[in-house]
Amino acid sequence: MGLTNNLAGTLRDSTIPVDVSIVIVNWNTRELLRACLASLCAALASSRLKVEILVVDNASGDGSAEMVALEFPAVRCWANVENLNYAAGSNQALREAVGECVLLLNPDTEVPLGAIEALSRHLAENPAVGAVSPALVYPDGRLQDSVRGFPTPRALVGAFTGIGRLFPRSAWGGYRVQALPEDRPVAVDQPMASAFMVQRAVLEKIGHFDERFPLFFNDVDLCYRIRQAGWEIHYDPRVRVVHVGGASTRQVRPEAIRRSHAGLLAFYEKHYRGKLLPLLYTALVAAIRLSGRLRAALAARR
Repeated sequence: MGLTNNLAGTLRDSTIPVDVSIVIVNWNTRELLRACLASLCAALASSRLKVEILVVDNASGDGSAEMVALEFPAVRCWANVENLNYAAGSNQALREAVGECVLLLNPDTEVPLGAIEALSRHLAENPAVGAVSPALVYPDGRLQDSVRGFPTPRALVGAFTGIGRLFPRSAWGGYRVQALPEDRPVAVDQPMASAFMVQRAVLEKIGHFDERFPLFFNDVDLCYRIRQAGWEIHYDPRVRVVHVGGASTRQVRPEAIRRSHAGLLAFYEKHYRGKLLPLLYTALVAAIRLSGRLRAALAARR
């Protein structure tokens, strides 16, 4: 299946403007990646946007890179000989991306007609918004819980003690999945980066993914830096993208849980070490480590 003429992936002439760069990092999800790229073909068929698609394959053993080269020759694809993980793989493509906006997209997504235009238009019409995410839905249409608050110290204390469940709309419940409107955009903290469009000017100011977060919490850190730099992040439920969810990480679930908690520890090391009372910082780190061990042990038994 070929891609349409508005795809700028094979047009490396720097005089040709690119509206949106789509960055996909893949690991052993060939069939889902094929469906994702096919959905992009259909979504872009009648679009006026100039788009480039950049796929980084992290040493898949299922023929993902070969499939892209054979079936989607207009897509730029890097076939890495080792798994660089998500942050470094994304940065590999981001260094080459030239679009005015960048759409970070998971390979287990399918993008409907008009979604890319709607997200890019939202950023163009709202200069104070540095990034925007759509609603994510399961293949059967059910809405996913895809937006959280930042894992602030008070929010983590609320999560670990249960206070957050009693007061979900307070700062103690801030890390819980946020209740959001279904008919209008709203400012949020951290949407999942499964489908996340950001202005390239924002990335040029704050930098790309921090590779101290190789697999998890890199998107949380990115959102945190976007907000710290003064931009808003919006969630637009009027735009919906199908997301299977966890297609790569469920292949190694206990290890994924351990690495997720390692990412949270790294987030606290970067953003809170030296800024909290030593006793509070030590207690939170201990709670994160204990929670990670317990969750990984339970996952290993299943």
